[in-house]
Formats: sequence, C-alpha cells, structure tokens
Amino acid sequence: MCTFRYDDEPDPEERTPAGPLCVPVRPGAREVAVRVFRTPLGERTAVGFTSPARLGATLGAGQAWIRLSESALRAMTEPLGVLLLTVDPTFTAPAVTPAPATRPVPGGTPGTDGTPGTGGTPGTGGAGPRGGAVAARGAAS
Repeated sequence: MCTFRYDDEPDPEERTPAGPLCVPVRPGAREVAVRVFRTPLGERTAVGFTSPARLGATLGAGQAWIRLSESALRAMTEPLGVLLLTVDPTFTAPAVTPAPATRPVPGGTPGTDGTPGTGGTPGTGGAGPRGGAVAARGAAS
C-alpha cells in the first residue's frame, strides 16, 4: 500500500483533524440535538462542514448549526453507534417516503401482471382515459 498522500486523493490513508466544524442541529427548548444523516449505502453518519457557507449551500441557509471540534462530534455520536463522520458533503436528497397504498376499484380492469387494476386512468375516478366525459356520453345517449 502506498504511504504517500496526494492532494487529489479522495480517501487518505490516515485521518487528519478537520478543525472546527459547523455541525447541523435540531433546536429544542433548552438544548440542541446533533443531526445524524445516512450515506448513500444507508449507514448512519455524523456530518460537519468547514464553513457556514458550505453548510448553507448544502442544507439551506435556515439550517441551525453549532461549532464543534471533530473529537467532540465523534464523542457525541459514537455512543449512538454512529462511527462515520462526513466532512463537507455536497449532495443531500429528500427523505424517502413510502408510496401511498392504493386499493383496487371494484369492477376495474386487471393489471398486466395479473394483479387487480385501478379501473382506469389515475385521477379520473375509474372512468377511463377521458375521465368523466366517457361515462357522461354513455348515459346521455
């Protein structure tokens, strides 16, 4: 393994102190709680930014934060099982929310995979691709 460190190396072999970090928090009545995030692979990670501008660019200008050293942040999160620390992440994604459960409409058309269908085009009340106009034409004739 190479023991030299290069400036463009994304993962240095040895951890170096990051210095004071701007750490995102959730404000409370009398205290704040350090926010914990997830990596793209789902592992929990503490997050710190090297400047308020970088924090604001990633999480928004309204994000509350406190200044902590790397060692203080690690000491706060390690008892929670959070062993990773990400410094200056540049991308965040909204939280994943489960899709709302749908119920089949009585008399609906079956789906192509053999499951019950929804009975027409979504948002049309099961009337078909033209919405309520199809049912109104059939009733008036």
